[in-house]
Amino acid sequence: MPSDAAPQTPFCFLKVGFDDFFAGRICVASFQTGRQIISYAVWAYHRFALSTADVEDLLAERGIRVSRETIRTWVNRFGRHFARCIRRDRPKPNNKWHLDEMVIVIGGVKYWLWRAIDGDGDVLDILVQPHRNTKAAKRFFSGLVTQFGEPRVVVTPSRDIACAMHCRAMDKLRSYTKPIQSLAPDADHRAHKGLNNRIENSHRPTRKREKIMGRFKSPRQAQRFLFAHDQINTVFRPRRYTLSAASYRRARADAFGLWHDYTREMNA
Repeated sequence: MPSDAAPQTPFCFLKVGFDDFFAGRICVASFQTGRQIISYAVWAYHRFALSTADVEDLLAERGIRVSRETIRTWVNRFGRHFARCIRRDRPKPNNKWHLDEMVIVIGGVKYWLWRAIDGDGDVLDILVQPHRNTKAAKRFFSGLVTQFGEPRVVVTPSRDIACAMHCRAMDKLRSYTKPIQSLAPDADHRAHKGLNNRIENSHRPTRKREKIMGRFKSPRQAQRFLFAHDQINTVFRPRRYTLSAASYRRARADAFGLWHDYTREMNA
């Protein structure tokens, strides 16, 4: 039977004595001694809707004194490490893909965030681009096919054709058709508003993070952050409503085990 004991996590060590904290004896300048602290900061920032100031407070409560700028540096530098490890070790994705785009505003300029998820709801990839046209769709879709092979089914949003022609929005009839036909000719391309609710829901965390971060500062920063954020949340947010309590606890323990392994792979 499952044990009711508190599970071990990669972050058990983080409770530091307050005497040490106030005496200033806690130092994370050494990468070797600070590896797990960095890991915790990156995990907390991406797992929850927290700002760098929030993570700074969490570390302070554990007796670890660092600035929010240091935390931002850790998130930017090591978030990609964890995301790449997760992608490297992930099982082969479901062969049904959902594709969609959303608008993000960076420095007053409109950009398009292209996102693809599989039939299980796991994020395959994202790409921030300035345009929403056939060329942009081909660039995004070709990257997916290169990484994961050809899908069996591709689901894209269906929009009113008259509206699409008026506002130059590229729906199935324009932006997606040619890339899918040329790169995955055997795929079943489906376009229906009701079929793509799953990926529309996957955009919500991005909107939430936008508000916390005060919008993204540059396309590069948005790409870097969202790539890491989506991959990390794929591991730590299993579809809880589909799992029993015991299964969810096992999935969570497995996620912590992976995170611990990836922490040991970190390089200065």
